[in-house]
Amino acid sequence: MPTRSRAATLLRLVHQQPGITRADAARTLGMGTGLIAELTARLTGQHLLSESPTAPSGARGRPTTALTAHPDGPLALAVVIAHEGWRVTAVELGGRTLGETAGSNHRSARSTLRAIAAAITANQEAFPDRIRAIAVSVPGTVGGTRVLQAPGLEWHGVELNQLCAGASCALPLLAGNDASFAALAEARRGAAATARTSLYLFIEAGLGGAVVDAGGVVGGANGLAGEFGHLPFGDRSRRCVCGAFGCWNTSLDAHSLARLRGEPDPKHAHEVTYVRGVLAAASAGVVPAIDAVEQVSAELGRGVAGLVNALDPEVVILGGFARDLLELGSRPLHDAYVAGLMSFRRGDPPSLIPARFDELAPGIGAAEQCFDLLLDDDQLSAWVMR
Repeated sequence: MPTRSRAATLLRLVHQQPGITRADAARTLGMGTGLIAELTARLTGQHLLSESPTAPSGARGRPTTALTAHPDGPLALAVVIAHEGWRVTAVELGGRTLGETAGSNHRSARSTLRAIAAAITANQEAFPDRIRAIAVSVPGTVGGTRVLQAPGLEWHGVELNQLCAGASCALPLLAGNDASFAALAEARRGAAATARTSLYLFIEAGLGGAVVDAGGVVGGANGLAGEFGHLPFGDRSRRCVCGAFGCWNTSLDAHSLARLRGEPDPKHAHEVTYVRGVLAAASAGVVPAIDAVEQVSAELGRGVAGLVNALDPEVVILGGFARDLLELGSRPLHDAYVAGLMSFRRGDPPSLIPARFDELAPGIGAAEQCFDLLLDDDQLSAWVMR
């Protein structure tokens, strides 16, 4: 194995387990301690790794050192566009955040992206030559760097390359659906970290998700897999904002809750706020809100059963408002889930687990996607030669 490939392997391990000792790294990778020491010295000199003494353990023998990100090392920039706001976060090797900028959406793609582009430029000025990739999370369907449709934002056919300005144009720009990035975060660092295959479902203005297998998101032929909210699990008489009839989303979203409560239909710009209000009322014991939440929870459980029957995951992770439904509507959700499973699955069904990161998950996953790219031989060579 070439030296640089060994270096990339060590960096990936430190990214996954920041603070791992040199001795444990040697054991995990099956490398000699001398080779690990040599690689660490080289990577420290290249501003990729840092090492510091570990706390005394009382054990006999030489003290070992912990491996972490170099204070001047490469950074990923995670951009999260949500329904009501956005944030830009600089992330170092190992996942620690170094700074965050946030703002509100203007409902106009152009003005929102202009504000985000200014935040990207500010980060490049704050961390000269350290930002090496940008990943953008969007609550919608994304193909390449183009937002095909994000109905909650009322964005259609929006090109994210508008975020490029000056030095950022030379950086890799990755883009993806928020639920897919969140699924990656939970699989790498969260509630699904011990599972080989997991199903992640995330509800905000609608439902999305992803299947993660062996640490990677199953993207489909065009990278568009995971639009589970548009499965025909809903009322076939209702048109979804995507244009189809009978989408599962129509039984789970803010409009569904409003119908169940006999209230006016919330506007797109206020859907997330409306759902938060209903969940808060249910948590406070308001009976009409509890009834609505329990009915929506049962619709969620029924659909989850169908996905489990089809996809055979080890665990199901519920994030966003799905996590709240798991807590507030636990009984109807579980009852509908079990009732919808094939009989042979009911004895030991995949567990329904609340997400660990919740609203932070898309940003964590976006940063992970950047480091998947950056911890590559060619990208590491570019860092050293910069």
